[in-house]
Amino acid sequence: MIDDLRGLVEIESPSRDVEALTRSAAQLSRLMSERLGSAPTIIDGDDGPHVWWSGGGTPRVLLVGHHDTVFPLGALATRPFTVADGRATGPGVFDMKGGIVQAIHGVAGLADRSGVEILITADEEVGSRTSRDFIVERAKACGTVLVFEPSADGGAFKTARKGTGTFEVIVHGRASHAGLEPEKGVNSLVEASHQVLRISEFGDASRGTTVTPTVSSSGTADNVVPAEARVLVDCRVAEIPEGHRVEKLFGELTPVLPGASIEVKGGINRPPMPESTSVELLPLAQAAARDAGLGDVAGVGVGGGSDGNFTAAAGVPTLDGMGAVGGGAHADHEWIDVEAMPARALLVTNLLTRLLHR
Repeated sequence: MIDDLRGLVEIESPSRDVEALTRSAAQLSRLMSERLGSAPTIIDGDDGPHVWWSGGGTPRVLLVGHHDTVFPLGALATRPFTVADGRATGPGVFDMKGGIVQAIHGVAGLADRSGVEILITADEEVGSRTSRDFIVERAKACGTVLVFEPSADGGAFKTARKGTGTFEVIVHGRASHAGLEPEKGVNSLVEASHQVLRISEFGDASRGTTVTPTVSSSGTADNVVPAEARVLVDCRVAEIPEGHRVEKLFGELTPVLPGASIEVKGGINRPPMPESTSVELLPLAQAAARDAGLGDVAGVGVGGGSDGNFTAAAGVPTLDGMGAVGGGAHADHEWIDVEAMPARALLVTNLLTRLLHR
């Protein structure tokens, strides 16, 4: 399993880098062919190729993951794949190449793989624009979804997720010389500051809604009144009505400064994944975990989104957090517990056996 993980991590696969993702998909194809005895189908997309494997027969269970990562090319040179003291480190090892390896080995443990499908997409980290429809199609065909995103703390399953989205607020002003005639300009940075303060009040902690300005840019030179400013805002909602409320508030933003104008792009991309979507699967997974020697594995709700949000919204029973045990997702210190990998793979085999024979 460590060798297979090394093979995936050492082929960097940043989101939207189609050439790199094509190499990664080819490595995934080789790995699936070797471990599962048959080759997957490569499905080209504008943001990179998706990898879809089927064990044949009537579809029963879909295993979902992604092979794109948030790390740019060159990250491997500074943080090479390393195994030491029971931990593996390297770009994408936790989110989520470790989970992919566990999924493949878990399926390989089945004597009969008919009814099982694996779909590893290339654009989850950037919104699943080209894969969403196919994910939902296969989820509905299979009727049950297991998502191999990293586990929660201590190896817990993820039974609920918030809906997620990104808004881009573009403020249009008017440029002028900052020293000679600043009064003839409309300062987009000042206007954006007013809007950020307003937006920061859109959240509602009592309902689990967070609205957080995260990235801003403006201006061209230090002696020019900036004509344009842009602000990115991260939004998380636990309830669908909250998503509608927040989108309405963004649509009602009005400028404070005379002559300024505001444009808003984006919205809630992933609907919430309610806890009800995993209520049937969690007890089966917990029993499978006990049989794999993992003891009592908890189920928790989390704030991050995944492709499980889409399958849950489509009405398909979904259990998330089936992937690696570790920490540091999207960070330079990302790591996984390699000693937990065999038991987590056995958990997959045990759970699939239950699901295929229920």
